[in-house]
Amino acid sequence: MHAIEFNHDWSYRHLNASDEAFTPVTLPHDAMLSEPRTPLAASGLNSGWFEGRDYEYVRRFTPGPELAGQTMILEFEGVYHNAEIWINGEKAMFRPYGYTNFTVDVTDRLVIGRENEIRVIARNADQPNSRWYSGAGIYRPITLWTAPHSHIALNGVSVRTASIGSPDGTKPAQVEFTVETTAPGTISIAVDGLPPTTSTSEGKAVVTLEIPNARLWSPDEPNLYTAHITYASAADPAVTDETDITFGIRELAWGSDGFTINGKRVILQGACIHHDNGVLGACAYADAEERKIALMKANGYNAIRSAHNPCSKALLDAADRLGVLVMDEYIDHWYIHKTQHDYVDYFDQWWKADLTDMVLKDRNHPSVVLYSTGNEVGETAQKRGIALAGEMTEFLHGLDPTRPVTCGINIFFNFLTSIGVGQYSDKKAAKEAAAAEKRRAAGELEDKHKAVGSEFFNRLAGLLGAGFMKTMATMPMCDWATRDAFARMDIAGYNYGIKRYAHDLKKYPDRLILGSETFCNDAYKFREFVKGNPRLIGDFVWAGMDYLGETGIGAWEYEDYASLNIEYGWLTSGSGRLDLTGKPLGEALYTRVALEAEPGPYIAVNPVNHTDHKHSPSAWKMTGARDSWSWNGCDGANANVEVYARAASVALLINGREVGRKELRNDCLARFTVTWQPGVIEAVSYDAGGREIGRRSLTSASERTELVAEAEWAGAAGHADGDCADLSAVNKPVTVAPGRLAFVRVRYADEHGITKPLERGTLRASVNGGALLGFGCAAPCNKGSFVIGETGTYYGEALAVVQAPETAVSGDVVTLTVTDGAHTAILTIPVA
Repeated sequence: MHAIEFNHDWSYRHLNASDEAFTPVTLPHDAMLSEPRTPLAASGLNSGWFEGRDYEYVRRFTPGPELAGQTMILEFEGVYHNAEIWINGEKAMFRPYGYTNFTVDVTDRLVIGRENEIRVIARNADQPNSRWYSGAGIYRPITLWTAPHSHIALNGVSVRTASIGSPDGTKPAQVEFTVETTAPGTISIAVDGLPPTTSTSEGKAVVTLEIPNARLWSPDEPNLYTAHITYASAADPAVTDETDITFGIRELAWGSDGFTINGKRVILQGACIHHDNGVLGACAYADAEERKIALMKANGYNAIRSAHNPCSKALLDAADRLGVLVMDEYIDHWYIHKTQHDYVDYFDQWWKADLTDMVLKDRNHPSVVLYSTGNEVGETAQKRGIALAGEMTEFLHGLDPTRPVTCGINIFFNFLTSIGVGQYSDKKAAKEAAAAEKRRAAGELEDKHKAVGSEFFNRLAGLLGAGFMKTMATMPMCDWATRDAFARMDIAGYNYGIKRYAHDLKKYPDRLILGSETFCNDAYKFREFVKGNPRLIGDFVWAGMDYLGETGIGAWEYEDYASLNIEYGWLTSGSGRLDLTGKPLGEALYTRVALEAEPGPYIAVNPVNHTDHKHSPSAWKMTGARDSWSWNGCDGANANVEVYARAASVALLINGREVGRKELRNDCLARFTVTWQPGVIEAVSYDAGGREIGRRSLTSASERTELVAEAEWAGAAGHADGDCADLSAVNKPVTVAPGRLAFVRVRYADEHGITKPLERGTLRASVNGGALLGFGCAAPCNKGSFVIGETGTYYGEALAVVQAPETAVSGDVVTLTVTDGAHTAILTIPVA
């Protein structure tokens, strides 16, 4: 089938607002990001206090004569939510799940040579409907697929590695293609210059190709192939269709030897990520999705979990190219409400269709290695839910037998559910919604209702610490409440169950265990334990990158940036190892070392202006440290310094004088308390014999302050092409392709380019020769907006995302100007 990009010439407005003018937009578009945030928002901390509204999108489209007699199918990658598709005034489709892809056959609905109206309704006024910031509207791309009446079915090609061949090349790899067609005909498949193989189809053809000296796909070597598939109709050979499929040759296995790819054990060292892209909201721009995957890989993760919904095509394309494994997750609940207006009311009717569309979209991606049927579904403690767990596993096996199935279960929550006091219940969701409505009616400016459900637990965990949930999970009753559900999946997903690993591996000799959600401070313990226990296949930290909504659960904030009570004004979770702008925090440096991606040493320092000050409670944060020694004005104050290293011992030096030395036992973290003074702080790591094996330093900034803007990522022709391995390595030429995005870090620095985290200001940005798509900072508590071109800084930094015009040509430039009134930074990015 032929793909026609269908993202331009749209306009939108609020639904039933006949006096409101339509606003032109280009997809993807997040309508919620432009809504006001108010203390009366019914979604409250779930969404970051954004108001929820309903929307209508309209595009007028005149199919040309070349489309006469053609099949035409619109593919929507994501519309949030309860989407209605209307063609020329007639309702053509309703699809309730806001994260699923779906198609609409418009062949008999669009009139050739006449202007047609395509209208999309997206609802989001039914608040609360999510535990995090969902975004709203058509936030992922649309494609118009066209083909002759007889053609290769859309998503009708599946690729399976039948054999990877022999390492010495004497046996070729074998790849099986299953091609579905709408009518009998002839199929021809050619792979990367090899002679084509031809077969006949009576509606389905199964063709096995031999690939000599195959380049296998793995995280270390993500080799990809392209198959060009052509079809000729049996009734009329002149009627043809064609498609290209990208795939990787790799073999998955899971069992007593652990999880293997191409016969070699791979430990999943993963991070959970939400679907939003920070200052871009929920918009799934391909460059933003690839940057997110690259950032995860650069910080020591070889896998991501799409928490808690199917991810975009662009993200999977990036994972394929970059060699990052994907745990492909379906949903956050089954039949018990977590918020009053979530997907529960549609789940029973739609889950099979949702899973089918997810698998058809994702099955050819070599990066997808695991399906997850849900997250923290307390339903698995109930008889009905246990049966459903098995039914969903078997349903996925029927769609795709090549990948294992799991489900993330919070072991302690399941016990609570089993005795009728679960964290989530329909009653609690209704209570939460009623309390929010009562506040709105009363005009209360503060959230005075008692926390329930997720909010209640997050507050409790923040007060009691990370150990609370892990310890409670060790109770025998927690095993009783999870074992039947775990037996109905291929791999048992443990949320915060690390203290059960050793016991359960012994008690259940056939069980495979995955840490489907974990705390950052367990990274080292996981890595050491997993080496000798192959049936523990991996770990996914919560979370890899900060995200919008579920506000404050993981924040480590002081009163200069936030009220320490989670209330109106808070915007993000704060629980990322990378902040909302993609900046690696001290925890990211710890992770790199703990997971043995790098040996270190790394240095991070807790804000010296707040040493020993109270911060917001969090179970999901192990430190507030940052890789900076530029705490100007803090002379003589105590500084809490952390050094991360895979070593026998580390020494800490300030201005060449050793101020501390510590041995490392059972962790890769050493803590020091020193006196801050300007200059250079340096960490030196040593092996057991006392030999130096690593050295790293931080230098304090001078008193001079400048505003600096540097492009750290830009989309190139073909696909995003940036280097996020070291975000400080900005002294390299950056260009942006027409229509692509550039991510620009703006920061206060001295004349040497050293960031000054204690400098604060209000920045205003403007763009010439392009568009400013988002501008903001990483502050978890932030009453500002990402769409108005103005932001405060957070520890001296902010992020701008600019887009080059699609009509730009080589030699054009995009110019970003940022000023606080006293300092100005101007960055010119060439188009190429």
